[in-house]
Amino acid sequence: QVQLAESGGGSVEAGGSLRLSCAVSGYTYSSVCMAWFRQAPGKEREGVAFLYTGTGRTDFGDSVKGRFTISRDNAKNTLYLQMNSLKVEDTALYFCAARSPGYGTCAPRTPTTFRYWGQGTQVTVSS
Repeated sequence: QVQLAESGGGSVEAGGSLRLSCAVSGYTYSSVCMAWFRQAPGKEREGVAFLYTGTGRTDFGDSVKGRFTISRDNAKNTLYLQMNSLKVEDTALYFCAARSPGYGTCAPRTPTTFRYWGQGTQVTVSS
């Protein structure tokens, strides 16, 4: 039914940019929360960027504010994460995720509150 599939990961030098894509099928873009999470080895999964489609409101993790942008393209059924000024500490497996419809905001931001997940795409930043 609902499927999310990430792509666009790879290796990049510090200071470079990458754009991740998440192809979405079987899911509405109206008044739902969509998000990007990441997880590095030995670390907990953390929220990176959030988009509430009902209002277009976005929010970002403190460590990526001013560097990352989340957006969507309904015509292509795709969610994006534009990552600029990448740092070594951005190295992680990146996941896109979505809540079930009915939530009024993107809060709470814990991974367990997101129902649908992609399988992840690896981002590696070297110095």
